[in-house]
Amino acid sequence: MNEQGSSYRWQEIWGTVSMIVINAAAFLVLEWIGDTESAGFMLEHGAAYPERIFGEHEYWRLLTAAFLHFGFPHLFNNMVMLACAGPILEREVGHFRFLLLYLVSAAGGSALSVFMMEWKGDYAVSAGASGAIFGVVGGILWLVIRSRGHYAGITIRRMILMIVLCLFAGISTGGVDNWGHLGGLAAGFLSGVLLAFRGKKRIDFTPES
Repeated sequence: MNEQGSSYRWQEIWGTVSMIVINAAAFLVLEWIGDTESAGFMLEHGAAYPERIFGEHEYWRLLTAAFLHFGFPHLFNNMVMLACAGPILEREVGHFRFLLLYLVSAAGGSALSVFMMEWKGDYAVSAGASGAIFGVVGGILWLVIRSRGHYAGITIRRMILMIVLCLFAGISTGGVDNWGHLGGLAAGFLSGVLLAFRGKKRIDFTPES
């Protein structure tokens, strides 16, 4: 819902809609040709893995991994979160800044995830849009802070509680990559600081003749 209480028009949130469509399309194509719950299959189609990224310099996986999902529940949960959070941020910062923040957060989440795997020597194939979505949440967090603790009915306390609960759910659930979440959150917050500013007020001036 927007500030007037009516539903969002797709023209206002086409960045969010496009990310949902691309994620869903990627899932459907991969599910059609193989098994999206197979780590080997997902690795061969763009998922992140430290040896491929650091060893073979396939850095593009930092982005492609964010558009792949291990099974329908993984996709569904992430897209519901994106549909809820995306419009809030996109209507404030605009379509292109939203997409830039989303992609930077996706890469940031993947980067911290594979770095921590490499550092700990505990390798796993990783994929999913949750890092990018946590980046969107990070961007909203900056909007709330910038608005002195209250933005679009969202308070700073509510934001922090939501982030803590999401991270706790990740810790208590097997197979969830919280490092990717934290990397995305940090990248989104920092991108929000840089991108979520209001345009300068323009005052037209006509010099006297």
